[in-house]
Amino acid sequence: MEKNSQFTLGKINLYLIVAGFAIIIIGFMLMTGSSTEVEFNPDIFSQRRITVGPMISFFGFLFIIFAILFKPRRK
Repeated sequence: MEKNSQFTLGKINLYLIVAGFAIIIIGFMLMTGSSTEVEFNPDIFSQRRITVGPMISFFGFLFIIFAILFKPRRK
């Protein structure tokens, strides 16, 4: 019995998936910030937290879908 040790996804696909995860982490880091229960912080409604961070995370998820479906050209 012969074992086939090839993965379904190639090396390029795995690198693209890792890059997509990095983009998602950057988006989540943009959404975080300090929050205190003592006083109201109006920075929670900043443009970075409400629109930029979620959009970057969303594009990261889309990039991961692209990375999974990407098929490199064979020579």
